[in-house]
Amino acid sequence: MTAVLVIAGCDSSGGAGLTRDVCTLTQLDARALPVVTAVTAQSDARLHAVHVVPAELVRAQMAAAFTTCGIDAIKIGMLATAATVRAVAASLPATGPPVVLDPVLTSSSGGELLDRDGRAALCAMLLPRATLLTPNIPEAAALLGTRSARDEDERLRQAAALLALGARAVLLKGGHADGPEAADLLLTADAAPHWLRAPRSPAPRRGTGCALSAAIAAGLAAGLPLSAACEQAKQHVTQLLQQRD
Repeated sequence: MTAVLVIAGCDSSGGAGLTRDVCTLTQLDARALPVVTAVTAQSDARLHAVHVVPAELVRAQMAAAFTTCGIDAIKIGMLATAATVRAVAASLPATGPPVVLDPVLTSSSGGELLDRDGRAALCAMLLPRATLLTPNIPEAAALLGTRSARDEDERLRQAAALLALGARAVLLKGGHADGPEAADLLLTADAAPHWLRAPRSPAPRRGTGCALSAAIAAGLAAGLPLSAACEQAKQHVTQLLQQRD
């Protein structure tokens, strides 16, 4: 069984965060080694409270996980503060498994999950370490300090701008766009833009971004090429949404 180190926050509603990550990895036959960065009290409608785990404890969790077994991939989600970003960056091996970075900035209900200093630290310290960055449309705009992309041409330009910040590849998710399809854009420096398309779910769902990035990490851990891992993950999330409809 492959092993994926998952660095993220806990969601008391069970809809997102580490709960969704671990569930996804289990479904895809990967072992999850969880590192808790924050404990949140939230429901489908509201973020009530956040307790940030001390950065020293985050580092200790990561060190213990690396001594437990070989890590085949790393998925990074909610980080909450710049101190946590720095702790995670300092604890990543200089060379090692692929890293999927899901830049969790706000909750679905609008609560802040990474502060302003944390966003700057993420861009400076973790984007250059990322095998794949997986922002949604508002997250991409926030990281770039611009408006949300309104069409596929703008998404392509913003994905290219994120590549220029240091990530080796970007999957710009299209769940926040309009239209009958949810189209995700995979962009790398050495290949043509690749669009992953699926019918749009009639109702928004929490935790789909967590599930997608965790599923990509599972695919990479199993040795799939990046494009194949993204395709497999897209299919997994599409099936998940269909089961809930």
